[in-house]
Amino acid sequence: MGNTSSNQSKPPPNAQPQSSCPLDHTARTAWLEAAQSSRTSPPPPPLQYTPTPPQNHPPSSSPTPPLRSDRVTSSIPRASHSPPSSPNAETHPAPSTHWIYPSEKMFFDAMRRKNHSPRAPDMAAVVPIHNAVNERAWSEIKAWERQFAGPQNEACNGPMLRSFRGSGSGEGGERLTPRARWNGWVGYERPFDRHDWVVERCGGEGVDYVIDFYKGRGGGVSFFLDVRPKLNSWEGWRMRVGRWIGIGGR
Repeated sequence: MGNTSSNQSKPPPNAQPQSSCPLDHTARTAWLEAAQSSRTSPPPPPLQYTPTPPQNHPPSSSPTPPLRSDRVTSSIPRASHSPPSSPNAETHPAPSTHWIYPSEKMFFDAMRRKNHSPRAPDMAAVVPIHNAVNERAWSEIKAWERQFAGPQNEACNGPMLRSFRGSGSGEGGERLTPRARWNGWVGYERPFDRHDWVVERCGGEGVDYVIDFYKGRGGGVSFFLDVRPKLNSWEGWRMRVGRWIGIGGR
């Protein structure tokens, strides 16, 4: 996936490497910038030889391929009803049993509506990265849920994602999580994005998760994810302490 090198910063010690991502419209610029800055070298020139056209036929520039409008269905189950949690949250009664990722055209148009300057050719790379990182985040959440709510979730083939919100880390770091802020103080890089996801267990219980997204290091495109329950409830504390001391289950 993508990667950025830095002589002064490094990924946090407990971040998970990205392998194979839902974002709201406010978070897509961060992903585009992260993907663009992760490129270490331009692509090689084409090997095909293009003959010079006759002088009476001026060369025509190749048109940009049209943006794809097809959408990919994620592996993330969607709660039967996703109540709005904020004006920026993409949550509403679910027409599908799984969350559906935006198409290249939707991604591009959303960024233009926000007065950004996306490049159409970038969408073919940015959208799959976005989707893949969300899939990785969900796999990390499922690992938490298996450890601490496995029997409960077996009753409905859960868990399911009720809602999500991408908020970024803020210009001055005001949206940084306490862990991300601490990691920055001791020399690690700051996350380029933050998500808050609400997971619904069988029976309707909601558990809040927070996800910090970091750009990786080295060549290629890579990201690191720090996924954990929020410490805003007894259940969040129970899960975090339980993993720290190596126990799980109710």
